[in-house]
Amino acid sequence: MSVDPASPPDSKVVDRQEILQILADHGHDRGGLIAILEEIQSRYGYLSEEALRIVSAQTGRSLVDVYGIATFYRAFSLVPRGKHLVCACLGTACHVRGAPRVVDELERQLGIQAGGTTPDGEFTLETVNCLGACALGPVVVIDGRYFSKVGISKIRQLLDQASAGFSKTTSAEDDGAFPILVSCPRCNHSLMDGDHPVNGLPSVRMILAVGDAVGTCHCSSVYGAADMASEITIPEGSVYALFCPRCHGDLAGDWSCDDCGAPMATLAVHGGGMVNVCRRRGCPGRRLDLECING
Repeated sequence: MSVDPASPPDSKVVDRQEILQILADHGHDRGGLIAILEEIQSRYGYLSEEALRIVSAQTGRSLVDVYGIATFYRAFSLVPRGKHLVCACLGTACHVRGAPRVVDELERQLGIQAGGTTPDGEFTLETVNCLGACALGPVVVIDGRYFSKVGISKIRQLLDQASAGFSKTTSAEDDGAFPILVSCPRCNHSLMDGDHPVNGLPSVRMILAVGDAVGTCHCSSVYGAADMASEITIPEGSVYALFCPRCHGDLAGDWSCDDCGAPMATLAVHGGGMVNVCRRRGCPGRRLDLECING
């Protein structure tokens, strides 16, 4: 099984000891395979064959199982990517709103075709069939940040911002922020609460626990905003647990926050997909995957 093609100029050589340390940090947990692969990819930018073989040997999972997970989720890549990942939606709704012109302009400005990486290893450009945000098209995702109604005149600005580093999003007015509707992934009960708006929109109602304190919280439904109202005091920087108010199921997910490393909660997005929300007070970390599997 060969899955590791030639690397771009600045791709990192896999360090076996570094991979072993990542596995040790996760306790070589078979059940935490997704989190392990996510951390390896965040370190190297992709999952090499060597890394997959090490994970297989150390966790006791067959290489076929590990490879299957790595290819099932579109968040993972088996080929080296650039420092910045640009993903443009070519779904029907985005297509009729001008997505092909957006892709053409991205290709022109980056000097590569979709599926390629710039020679300096700075940008990788990909396209997908649908990102699930049809009403907001054309949609472009850069380094995990979703930008809606993107026109060709906006592309240079977005690429420059990516190169400089996006600032943390704390406001619903940010271009990369838009509302989403979510449910409990266990019982499918809607978590939306129109009676307690946050940022002027229906909030996401959950049960929050930190230490011995338990209470209801209402979080902003705007992707990219970290605003929250809670019945209990949550110390800044503390990590809390979140539960469904209906089935009381734990909403803990498999992902860790890219921003602070804290565990994330996983919520189901209406219409398909998942959103992972950082469970550390004050961190705006989000991970939105509206196309959970390769298609």
